[in-house]
Amino acid sequence: MNHSFRVLQLKARHQVHTLLSGNRLSKLYGEGYDFAELREYQTGDDIRKINWTITAKLGKPYIKELHANRELSVVVAALMDGSLYFGQDNAKQRRLTETAALLSYAAQYNGDLFTGIGYTPKELLLTPPTKQHFHVEHFLERLYFTPLLGTALDEKEQVKDLFSRLHRPSLLFILGDFLEEVDLSLLTQKHEVIVVIIRHREEEYPKKLGEITLNNPKNMTRRKTYFGRRSMVRYAAKREKHDRKMAAHFARHGIRSVKIFTDEAPIEKLQNLFR
Repeated sequence: MNHSFRVLQLKARHQVHTLLSGNRLSKLYGEGYDFAELREYQTGDDIRKINWTITAKLGKPYIKELHANRELSVVVAALMDGSLYFGQDNAKQRRLTETAALLSYAAQYNGDLFTGIGYTPKELLLTPPTKQHFHVEHFLERLYFTPLLGTALDEKEQVKDLFSRLHRPSLLFILGDFLEEVDLSLLTQKHEVIVVIIRHREEEYPKKLGEITLNNPKNMTRRKTYFGRRSMVRYAAKREKHDRKMAAHFARHGIRSVKIFTDEAPIEKLQNLFR
């Protein structure tokens, strides 16, 4: 096993057990209920809880008490293509994998059901709903090592697939760089959605580069250009407009979001998110 990947796993597992323990991931508390007891109706009880079958048999109203099932369905869905390559390497892909590791280990620690889905243009990286450590490890390994350079993802189609694939109301984390507009409103009809934006800091705060050849990591095309101060201003304005539009979309549909740069520790951002 690759040494750097193994270090990432061990670090994430240690941080979950020491720093994220005790934090509930969601406002949801599970969709199911376990039977607790039957008791006679008392003044003030919710009449919707009356068990009419037992009431008819015994001749007086009875209430069916339930215990909420606190087990969550936690889903980590990663949107992955060549845009995770920026600069000299795929630091965004590594940070995305580390964030997915923290979320998956936290789900395991809380005894929740975990599902991992990685969308890439060439294949679907899928882990069945599980509490098994092996499935989680396999999912993270594929996120880390899947080659993405020269690929482009259709996020709109992946959102449709995700909606049709997830039948149980879930706490849904969607990981990606979100440099393209993505409409997530369909998913919020059934799930609690949290967006985790993974970016390289220079994607938001570019440097003056002068004469340069830019490589498109999605289609591998090359373009010679001059990237000076005016280019920096135009790029920043366009990126800020895009991010404001996405933030308004998230707010409109009750989606929480957090941004993690490749030079930041994901654990600190996730701790703030769950507080």
